[in-house]
Amino acid sequence: MSAAVDARTFSPTSYAKLIVALRERGYESRGYADADPKAKHLIVRHDVDYSLDAASAMAKQEAELGFASTYFVLLRTEFYNLFSAEGLAALRSIASYGHTIGLHFDAALYSAGLESAIAHECGLLETILGKPVTVLSFHRPAPQFVGAQDRIAGRINAYGQKFVREMGYCSDSRGAWHHGSPLDHPAVREGRALQLLVHSFWWTEPMLPPEERLRRFIAERAVFLDRELSRHSNVHKPAPPN
Repeated sequence: MSAAVDARTFSPTSYAKLIVALRERGYESRGYADADPKAKHLIVRHDVDYSLDAASAMAKQEAELGFASTYFVLLRTEFYNLFSAEGLAALRSIASYGHTIGLHFDAALYSAGLESAIAHECGLLETILGKPVTVLSFHRPAPQFVGAQDRIAGRINAYGQKFVREMGYCSDSRGAWHHGSPLDHPAVREGRALQLLVHSFWWTEPMLPPEERLRRFIAERAVFLDRELSRHSNVHKPAPPN
């Protein structure tokens, strides 16, 4: 049997232990299109809210563990740019490990016409990827989007009834399992399918409480922007390292 899993610890090592523990309970990795709610199928989903670098690192780790998952990326965000050289390299890295890339859609940015907006954003992401986008998840969904229809704008909806009502659903939102460890989830005890939502941002080294991790992220982005400004402007000189 694998080493004990501490649900309070978020690190690459503890993530690997969690995946191994689910496998030992008979769970098999599946995608959204072929998961059976009544079987021991595991959908691992990543909503990339802040960092493509963290997502790329976790994508590599998962490939080394021998399974594939789905990474949902935002098209409209202040934290990263999928059209930049850095963003495109990260997307290609994630895809190269055999993972699926879907759209993380922020409905709060639209007052009407959500289906057409979803189709439009999927089309833009398809242009970047050079392949169809077949699945989407909502960013910080309003209650009416949770347990809604299984397909929207012709794409599979990760918050559809099949994936959050018929099978188990467990999320690490805000850097903690607020509803208990995935291993203690009723669906796991009953041998039903589980959709596991993981935000790779919370699982990177070093291990830090959520607020400290966010502050570190801000500091690292400031260094990155400082360096980029110096590359593109003769006026700006980067700050000396501490």
